[in-house]
Amino acid sequence: MIDVRRGALICGLLGWLTAGAWLVPTTTVMATESATPVERPDPRTPNWVLPVHSTRLRPGEVPRRALDLPGMVPLFLVGADADSLAWLAQHAPALKQLGANGLAVEVADAAALLRIQAVAPGLTIWPVSGDDIAERLELEHYPVLITPTGLEQ
Repeated sequence: MIDVRRGALICGLLGWLTAGAWLVPTTTVMATESATPVERPDPRTPNWVLPVHSTRLRPGEVPRRALDLPGMVPLFLVGADADSLAWLAQHAPALKQLGANGLAVEVADAAALLRIQAVAPGLTIWPVSGDDIAERLELEHYPVLITPTGLEQ
């Protein structure tokens, strides 16, 4: 069972991710960087955050488990592997109905991210490492749906 403190931390992380706070560097960070011109990736394209690799997660079976995360928005984790894409295609309507957000936790490049997103149009799927969530929820595998009341596949 996950305690409320972990739930609050995860909810805060999700709010931060969905708000896009990690997308824009702060003025302080930009000011402390080298004055040497550097070719920066365009933040309007997915290439600047790719590849994404989650060292704590791999494709596999996820046993159903109860959680107690009141107020958490449903979240799902997927990769670019065939099992994740099949799972996402099968569950996309239910995920949309739940208002779930997605994390693509294992993505090699922009083409792989586009394949994931194409399987479930209308769902928000961000390329983000799932290591922190995996550690906090003692999770080892994906694809998985995380709701306020449990984990399921």
